[in-house]
Amino acid sequence: QVQLQESGPGLVKPSQTLSLTCTVSGGSITSNDYYWSWIRQPPGKGLEWMGAIDSSGSTYYSPSLKSRTSISRDTSKNQFTLRLNSVTTEDTAVYYCARGRTPVIIAKDRYWGQGTQVTVSS
Repeated sequence: QVQLQESGPGLVKPSQTLSLTCTVSGGSITSNDYYWSWIRQPPGKGLEWMGAIDSSGSTYYSPSLKSRTSISRDTSKNQFTLRLNSVTTEDTAVYYCARGRTPVIIAKDRYWGQGTQVTVSS
């Protein structure tokens, strides 16, 4: 059974880079049928799709975040990583990784990680 788990620091200082890793078990991130995405939810707000990487390593990004977002992968570890540059307090959110059949994922299902809280603060 496919499971995803986010990991990374829970506290990031303003202007620094937020880096989170999603570890996938029970399935391969190189599977042709799926996209692997990052989604976040700031407190009191809705889900925001950030970007995705597909089975071949091609990436897709939200226009609003493209300039400072990078998604990469390590196939040997079955992991994919989110990097968000130049963070501000507005980037404080719960961050999720997820698997889906389309690049943009905004609805939770069983193929989401549990989420990890990231707070941007000095």
